[in-house]
This record gives sequence, structure tokens and C-alpha cells, in this order.
Amino acid sequence: MKIVVLEGSPNRNGSSNMLAEYFKQGAEESGHLVHVVDAAHAAVHPCTGCLHCGYEGPCAQKDGMEEIREKILSADMVVLVTPLYYYGMSAQLKTLLDRFCAFNSSIQHKHMKSALLAAAWNSDSWTFEALEAHYKTLVRYLNFTDMGMVLGAGCGTPSMTGRSVFPRQAYELGKKLK
Repeated sequence: MKIVVLEGSPNRNGSSNMLAEYFKQGAEESGHLVHVVDAAHAAVHPCTGCLHCGYEGPCAQKDGMEEIREKILSADMVVLVTPLYYYGMSAQLKTLLDRFCAFNSSIQHKHMKSALLAAAWNSDSWTFEALEAHYKTLVRYLNFTDMGMVLGAGCGTPSMTGRSVFPRQAYELGKKLK
């Protein structure tokens, strides 16, 4: 299976990207091809809502999204990776997801698999509720099949994350994919 991992953390060595690396290791050990997209540092501009694309055509903007679009559409699975910022995904990942507007139908018709990896400083029982709701809405709208979530509560720093159960959970999620 081809998997595209969309990393949305501006901190390349942060906790959420650590989870992504463990996921990637598990998935590759199970024979999957994994491509990581650094969405946080990609030259992707926000959707302008111009509708030039007609929701399924070329975007008026000519930026890094063209290459990312090809990677997504050639994949069987999309993994969203984000730190929790104000109880939602990072602006960098959201910017990339908003650009799905130009190829929604293509994504919907693929019936891709998906997963969510996230890390947060907070460890309250409700910490991930808003992000989970958003992710579940995307899964439903884009006709994804959710393969799982690793929600790293109490992962405020990479050292905290490294001592937690969450890297192992991310690895196992990648390892069990079929």
C-alpha cells in the first residue's frame, strides 16, 4: 500500500513528527511504501475560494500543492500529523487540507484509508475532542476509512513523548496495516 504522511508541525523535531516517524517505521516494516510530506514547510498558499478549480480542476495558484496533489492521488492512505494548537490542527496542515477543494471528487472516489497522529501538552480527558470531531468529519466527507488515531496527550516536548506509550502506539498502528 502507498501511504502519504502529511506532517503539519512547524517544529521538524517535535513530538507529532516523532509519532509520524514511528508510524512510518512500522508501516515500512510491514512492506508499505511511505512518503512523508512536510506540509508545514511546503510552498502551499491558502485557498482563496475563487472556485477557478470548479471543485475538481486545476487550481489557479501554481505552488507546491500541484506536487502534493499527485502524491495524495497516487496513495492508498493519508495520515494527518499535527501538534494540537488551541484544540485543533496546526494552521499549516489546515492550509494544505483546505486546498483539497480542487480535487475533492478525486479523493472521495478513491475510498482511501486514513489515520490521525497528534501530540498535545495537555492531558485532560477532553483535550482532543475538537480535533477528533474535525478528523471524523473529514473521514466522512472524503469517504476515508479510518484506520486509527494516536492522540498523544501529555506530549509537550519530544522527551516527554519519547517516555510515553504513544511512539509505540504509532509504530503498532503502522505495523498492523494491511
